[in-house]
Amino acid sequence: MSKDEAFRPKARRPRGLADRRGLSLATERAIVDRVLGVYQAWGFERLETSAFEYADALGKFLPDQDRPNEGVFALQDDDEQWLALRYDLTAPLARFVAENYDALPKPYRRCAAGPVWRNEKPGPGRFREFWQCDADTVGSASPAADAEMIAMACAALEAAGVGRGAYVVKLSTRKLLDGLLASLGVTDAAQRLTVLRAADKLDRLGPEGVRLLLGAGRKDESGDFTKGAGLEPVAADRLLTLLGARRATRCQTLAAIADVLGEGQAGDGLAELLATNAVLDALGLDEDQAQIDPAIVRGLEYYTGAVFEAELLTEVKDEHGHIVRFGSVGGGGRYDDLVSRFKGQPIPATGFSIGVSRLAAALAMAQGALEADGPVVVLPFDADGMADCFAIAADLRAAGIAAEVYLGGSGPKAQLKYADKRNAPAAVILGGDERAAGAVTVKDLKLGLALSALAEGDREAWKARQGEVQQTIKRAAMVDHVRAILARASA
Repeated sequence: MSKDEAFRPKARRPRGLADRRGLSLATERAIVDRVLGVYQAWGFERLETSAFEYADALGKFLPDQDRPNEGVFALQDDDEQWLALRYDLTAPLARFVAENYDALPKPYRRCAAGPVWRNEKPGPGRFREFWQCDADTVGSASPAADAEMIAMACAALEAAGVGRGAYVVKLSTRKLLDGLLASLGVTDAAQRLTVLRAADKLDRLGPEGVRLLLGAGRKDESGDFTKGAGLEPVAADRLLTLLGARRATRCQTLAAIADVLGEGQAGDGLAELLATNAVLDALGLDEDQAQIDPAIVRGLEYYTGAVFEAELLTEVKDEHGHIVRFGSVGGGGRYDDLVSRFKGQPIPATGFSIGVSRLAAALAMAQGALEADGPVVVLPFDADGMADCFAIAADLRAAGIAAEVYLGGSGPKAQLKYADKRNAPAAVILGGDERAAGAVTVKDLKLGLALSALAEGDREAWKARQGEVQQTIKRAAMVDHVRAILARASA
């Protein structure tokens, strides 16, 4: 290959991964800070674990010899052990607790935030890398720990910017379905898993679609057939009645569950929900914040008891004008077997996770496109004044105002275009005349943009206000003048 034919890689972003800059990045980090602030205020200790774990710590996502990257991004270390990028923040927690069990306070309350990676087929709203923000209590079997997670999730969503009435956290327990399935004689593990998968699709397929999956099976719109659980119609009816037992209040739902299951099958599941609800009432959680919904299943092979799901209720229009309801932005529940995998002894645990990237996208769509202000840009119209421009920027930064100096080689017109592209609220211009007079020219770029609409409708009014947009002032008055511009822009 000749010099002229040197290989040039194609600039391309890997599928399912995203580049973030400016406002979108700032929005996600602000959500993380606010949510972690709530978690820490409730007494949860911040913990950071590494991005990589030994693959066998990831449980069911353990790579095997034939499929070393199934579900996770894995590599073999120089000691021939498999490492994998963490799939979530919970498996690393389980490993950490098991490794440091004797030294930790019990229960151990931890919060964490960071990226996770999943080697799955990407799609709309489905990424291979995304941020989560978790809180977990390890070592408490009390339903009060579950209730605390739900109440804290509500506080965290509101701190992140989701208004009251725009979300609901739904809760149930896997023990309700376990009790009913046992009474129906469903003991085969494969059949039970098929029933749970069908129940988990109630929100998407509706009762009739789930009824087909509980019976012989269902053919979808493409013609593909999904084999069902093979339950008798009477058994399917009882399951659907339980899944549809949610009522207007938590107490009414609990009564409906008791009616469906009866004393024989209600057992531990109903007792746990009653205890959880008592704590929710004591914490003052309204019915519009937390609901009991037996249709919440989640994590078919993961959760052992209580399950929670945070759902956004606001409907918005996407870029094509279609109505979109974001639905779930977080969830969790009780996973009493995860730490036990390492320790060989029962260790109860419960937790909640917020999908930061998904929540940020939902808030952006609900609140409209936002644009973050950039720094004030200092423009050296006179190249000999570069050193003075840096002194001006330093004065602005010393006053708490973000500022930068234009370092390109273009002239005044291109410099002002640069300031516009940086979304600067103001530009400080230093030319030869200003330097000679010990002054600067300050241009209010936000006001200039707002007044530009007058140019077509009322040109005389536009001309009359141009003096407000650009003013030459003494250098000593610059900081106060820029402060006033920023105050108007944020009002």
